[in-house]
Amino acid sequence: MEKRTLGTQGLVVSEQGLGCMGMSAWYGSTDDQESIATIHRALELGLTFLDTADVYGQGANEELVGRAIAGRRDEFVLATKFGNRWFDDGTRTIDGSPDYVRAAIDASLKRLNVEYVDLYYQHRVDANTPIEETVGAMAELVEAGKVKHLGLSEAGPDTIRRAHAVHPITALQSEWSLWTRDPEAEVLPVVRELGIGFVAYSPLGRGFLAGRFSSPDELEDGDFRKRHPRMQGENFERNRALAQRVRELAEEKDCTPAQLALAWVLSRGDDVVPIPGTKRRSYLEQNAAASEVELSDDELRELDEAFPPGAAAGQRYADMSSIGR
Repeated sequence: MEKRTLGTQGLVVSEQGLGCMGMSAWYGSTDDQESIATIHRALELGLTFLDTADVYGQGANEELVGRAIAGRRDEFVLATKFGNRWFDDGTRTIDGSPDYVRAAIDASLKRLNVEYVDLYYQHRVDANTPIEETVGAMAELVEAGKVKHLGLSEAGPDTIRRAHAVHPITALQSEWSLWTRDPEAEVLPVVRELGIGFVAYSPLGRGFLAGRFSSPDELEDGDFRKRHPRMQGENFERNRALAQRVRELAEEKDCTPAQLALAWVLSRGDDVVPIPGTKRRSYLEQNAAASEVELSDDELRELDEAFPPGAAAGQRYADMSSIGR
């Protein structure tokens, strides 16, 4: 698999990453053995950029990734996140305070069983802590050798500028796909002006664009997508028509819908790296093959016409208050 560079600080990653969240949380049943085999298969395919977070499975996902990369740490580019704090009673807060930054990285390094992470993101922006204080504490982690590069997730344009003025931000991770084109108007121009790479999570619309289910009833009870705003009632029906268009275009292209949707994200620029999530080797192999799919100008135009910004029905989270701060 080809490589891409994120930011101007020299972080080189595989042109696709692997989102590991679903291996431990929020997407139904899990199988640690298959998940670890999936990470090992990713390495064989040259897909070496792994994405996790401390909140995924309340730390269980970092522990899983740590087991998977044991003895092979230097072969992977490892990214994790902090800031989404969930408590035993089910309550949640966003914490970007300097003390928590320092405590969070030490806890993540312990769970991952590594001495450093390549990319450390603030998972969501804390409205109660100035971004300068949060990034200042994150910069201390770089000086200490615990973190190589800094990132933000779902931050707004002004926050990105202010953060970057404190310490170079290597990557912004936000949702971007054919059915979520929110970053294009305001965020993408800013990160490109500042030389920040873009990591696109949920590039397959949480599996919806891949055609992996035709009704929310097909999802397990533990799968949060059953309650996703875009999967409800009229929204689902409108969005199913969009997914059907992906399927039709994929058939014309002789590839899978997932490969078409991923190829579109890959075509957005060499500074863009999608991180489709999966917990199965079969889907991983299918996704990885999307790097071989080339889209013509006419095909790209067709996709743009089928999926203009705002085409998807429903918000992408039930609570959007922490998005774009």
